[in-house]
Amino acid sequence: MIMTQLYVVESADFLFLQRQLQMTPGNLSSHLSKLEETGYVEIVKEFLERKPHTALKLTKNGRIAFNEYRKNMKTVLEDLPT
Repeated sequence: MIMTQLYVVESADFLFLQRQLQMTPGNLSSHLSKLEETGYVEIVKEFLERKPHTALKLTKNGRIAFNEYRKNMKTVLEDLPT
């Protein structure tokens, strides 16, 4: 779901994703760390008006991986009996 949310935007902040996905900060952070390790998500931590801000976006490899996942899921779903 994280990849899906980030696929449709240029970038998103941590709080936006947390609200959209209804995840706890720790759970979201854990998933994002794993996606960052694989090279799928870029995490930029900065301060805006003296407040911490975390911006997230898919990397080029993340977009490629998500497109491949979409193609695979489409094939699987098309092959299901109706």
